[in-house]
Amino acid sequence: MQQIGQEAGLDLDKRRFQANIYGDLQMAGFAENDLVGRRLQVGAKAMIAVIAPDPRCKMITLDPDTSEAKPEVLRMVARNHGGNAGLYGAVLTEGIVRPGNEITLLD
Repeated sequence: MQQIGQEAGLDLDKRRFQANIYGDLQMAGFAENDLVGRRLQVGAKAMIAVIAPDPRCKMITLDPDTSEAKPEVLRMVARNHGGNAGLYGAVLTEGIVRPGNEITLLD
């Protein structure tokens, strides 16, 4: 998200990406795409299989507070990242996920 904001010249609120989990993986922007096909543990028990990059639509152009559209957000994602930003995951093992939980790469 930070890289997209830099590319578009905007300070982006993470809510515009409507993710279920936000994590700071201490990786360069879009390096998370290398996690496709791998498993993550979130907190003590939850296990998630990373299955695909997340294809984005025009919803990411809308400010979550004002609904003001900034089409350059989607243009940057389409031009620089093949239209993808973020990851899709499938829950393999249920568990409680809380803010601040550690995210661990399992394989």
